[in-house]
Amino acid sequence: MVCAALAFAGCGDDDDDESASTGTTQTQAAETPDAGQVDTSTKPKVAVPEGAPPAGLQIEDLKEGDGATATAGSNVTAHYVGVSYSTGEQFDASWDTPGQQPIELQLSTGSVIPGWVEGVAGMKVGGRRRLTIPPELGYGEAGQPPDIAPNETLIFVIDLLDVR
Repeated sequence: MVCAALAFAGCGDDDDDESASTGTTQTQAAETPDAGQVDTSTKPKVAVPEGAPPAGLQIEDLKEGDGATATAGSNVTAHYVGVSYSTGEQFDASWDTPGQQPIELQLSTGSVIPGWVEGVAGMKVGGRRRLTIPPELGYGEAGQPPDIAPNETLIFVIDLLDVR
């Protein structure tokens, strides 16, 4: 199943940048151990941190790309893995499609969940980004049964392959 609820966001400086207006926390690749060793040609393993989910959108660049930059409204091609924060279970992954086909979508509300729109904007082609998306920027109170529970926090690891 390809979830129509994906989301993208921009990069900050070298320090964690907590945005009071959006509750978004951004972490740069330089702060991630072995960030230069990330292999974006293979499906990532997604681990869920211990404890309660964060209140706002969390953005972590696992590998910073060096290509074109995604912006809201861009058409993008990406690979992704989606995991439920509460269970640690994968609910979707482009890597698991026949032929490991990436998704192509417009980075806009209505095409994907707001967490993807905010979380991928600013990402560069060739990068890998981890998004932790709170329910209000994901599927909210309704969820996406049977795979995504109501009020579920989502974790996505996204590899940006192309921006048009």
